[in-house]
Amino acid sequence: MTASTLHQDLSEMTSAEDFLDYFAIPFDPKVVEVNRLHILQRFHDYLRQTDAADRAEYARCLERAYQDFVRSDALTEKVFKVFHRQTQVREVRIAVADIGRAT
Repeated sequence: MTASTLHQDLSEMTSAEDFLDYFAIPFDPKVVEVNRLHILQRFHDYLRQTDAADRAEYARCLERAYQDFVRSDALTEKVFKVFHRQTQVREVRIAVADIGRAT
């Protein structure tokens, strides 16, 4: 299989299950159902960290991404930027008498 054939095959996939099936990685549908976007993003991140050029390396990256969410969860793994933001809760109090007044 050539790299262009691999990339063509990958471009036609539409779900995490498609990728896992393609690379013959056994998976628990319940894990994928809850974490599919996280798994695919982590897969992408792992591919960017390596010089993945062949099917075997792609499969290793996907297996590693999937296993991250078998052993952990989305909140712990923090794949997306939204999980890295610190929540700042700021309490604002306005006196009833001040409502409607221009400052």
